[in-house]
Amino acid sequence: MKKLQPIWEAIKRFWKKKHITQILLLLLLTVFLLTILFFAFIAVNANVESLQEGLEQSTIIYDKDGDPAASLATNRTEGVSVNALPGHIKNAVIAIEDERFYQHNGFDIKGIGRAFFNNIFAGRITGGGSTVTQQLAKNALLTTEQTYRRKIEELFLAVEIEKKYEKDDILQMYLNQVYFGSGAWGIESAANKYFSKTVSQLTISESAMLAGLLQSPSYLDPYKNYEGAMKRRDTVLGKMNEHKMITEEEYQAAKNEKLQLKEGVASSFERKYPYYVDAVLDEAINQYGLTQEEIFTRGYKIYTEMDQNIQSSLENVYARDSLFPAGKGGALVQSGAVLLDPNNGGVRGLVGGRGDHVFRGFNRATHIKAQPGSTLKPLAVYTPALEEGYKPTSILKDEPTSYGDYHPENSTKQYSGDVEMYKAVEESLNVPAVWLLNEIGLKKGLDSLERFGIPLEKEDEYLGIGLGGMRTGISPLTLAEAYSTFPNEGKRNDGHLITKIVGPTGKTIAERKKTTVKVTSKSVSKDMSAMLLNVMETGTGSGAKINGVQLAGKTGSTQLPYNDVSGTKDQWLVGYTSNIVGAVWLGYDQTDREHYLSSSTSDNVVPVFKAVMESTLPYVEDSGLSTKSVNETINNDQRREQVGEAIKEQTDKIEGKIKEELPKWKETIKEGMNEAKDFGRFLKEKWNNFTN
Repeated sequence: MKKLQPIWEAIKRFWKKKHITQILLLLLLTVFLLTILFFAFIAVNANVESLQEGLEQSTIIYDKDGDPAASLATNRTEGVSVNALPGHIKNAVIAIEDERFYQHNGFDIKGIGRAFFNNIFAGRITGGGSTVTQQLAKNALLTTEQTYRRKIEELFLAVEIEKKYEKDDILQMYLNQVYFGSGAWGIESAANKYFSKTVSQLTISESAMLAGLLQSPSYLDPYKNYEGAMKRRDTVLGKMNEHKMITEEEYQAAKNEKLQLKEGVASSFERKYPYYVDAVLDEAINQYGLTQEEIFTRGYKIYTEMDQNIQSSLENVYARDSLFPAGKGGALVQSGAVLLDPNNGGVRGLVGGRGDHVFRGFNRATHIKAQPGSTLKPLAVYTPALEEGYKPTSILKDEPTSYGDYHPENSTKQYSGDVEMYKAVEESLNVPAVWLLNEIGLKKGLDSLERFGIPLEKEDEYLGIGLGGMRTGISPLTLAEAYSTFPNEGKRNDGHLITKIVGPTGKTIAERKKTTVKVTSKSVSKDMSAMLLNVMETGTGSGAKINGVQLAGKTGSTQLPYNDVSGTKDQWLVGYTSNIVGAVWLGYDQTDREHYLSSSTSDNVVPVFKAVMESTLPYVEDSGLSTKSVNETINNDQRREQVGEAIKEQTDKIEGKIKEELPKWKETIKEGMNEAKDFGRFLKEKWNNFTN
């Protein structure tokens, strides 16, 4: 230690000489001041002046042109004025949530200190300590994450809110947007949900129970945890009694009152574009991190890619039951469809089922995972083959071949030995597709699918993937996005519904970031489109042909798991013009020996797809694809060949005639020349006689 003493003394002298302590304190104070300025800046720029107006509005979904398309006001009321609230409701909430509400300026030092030490002892952010104003700031302007940064933002925003609004206005905003559980947002909705009453009819005991739910709406839901809700009610009543908000007699009477739950009648409504709205909610929650509670209570503006004309037309198609196969055993043949703009990936229209709609239920346009069948052939086989140098007219093998334990067959059980690639695509032959995938290599097919955005699993890595044999499968949205590559010159934009989300204060809280993938070349896309045009002209999709419209596409179906039953499990048709891609799935939600599609794709999914695409024509400009079908190209080549042959035939005839007449012409010319010579001699003799 004695040896270290000089070093220690030197450090102390240096520390004092350089004023290290003062510098560190100055740095800490600077950091603290900058932190305060940062959060103050955020709070000042939060535009809390428009908060009340924003919370009074419903969340609105806008279409691609910025016009309102749908409102999400169905699970909340318009709100109730604080002046119309009975005093015991306000007192119940203040007693349990923020007893010093009318004394503080947005935050309560005592509450913050208490919560801080609770968090320290818990070793994590457990919440607590927030005033009603802070809760309003959190619920209306911030995320639900439990972090110290969010708590600090909450505090500064609360101060700003207190500057702009009166206490009663703050309480009114809070009570009209806070969540009480069981789908009830706002005090008016909660009164109806649990007691079938208006707010003005609530008793002290009922008010205390509702105030108690705010701590944990799901856990304390009286329909599921009546005892827990009553215990919490008693705690609230005790607080009200403690703060002299109710008399001892009122306290005892309310505590002894046995509450009878009675769910009120929900307001009837018909939400526009239900499946599209569901998909928007899914995207907002899953991709942008919002919660359903936030979306329904904060008065957001959600801007989407919807075309209301296309969406309405699509829903009208799905309302025509005659288009769809008759169901069996009381079950509907279900379907899902997506219409997507290939130029930007925006979903213009979407329907996720037939029959009664269930809010945020199963959406067959986006949720379903079904095997895509032959619609995968262009993606897994023919595109990578074209990239490897094959041509639409290349000859493929069409004869029974086994690949280990895998034995692909054509659906007709007929084989032609050799077949041109475009014919294999047009007739949806299985054996040539598997042969070609084996020739180019399975890895190239899998790489191609990855570029097209098709999700794969380990079990999908076999030659059967070329025929759409997937373990899980895909949705119409995924398939439409993949096929958008072809009309977009080899580039794929991510399929999406939302472009941006604006909060109640006018701040953009989420915005789409464009993602474009170069899948293949422009020339390969043109060749693929040329073959897919054939499918819709003279192939398996010809029943969906629309006169005057260049429509390319591909059909697909999947086999039943029963060898003794003839039919299909899933049917698909995906197709496109220059500016719209449509994908339709058809089948039962649960396939069994009774519930399956007994007719072919041409009888079932093809007419539905045709009706879907025809419904879009008035609203989508069709500039035509940048290629012609193989049929048209071959026909043009044949016509040119025929014209050439006709010209050659006429030339040969003329040449033959000339050869036939040539000797006669020679003799005539010879005679003419002799006559000319005789005439010349005659003239010469006459001239000589004249001159002599």
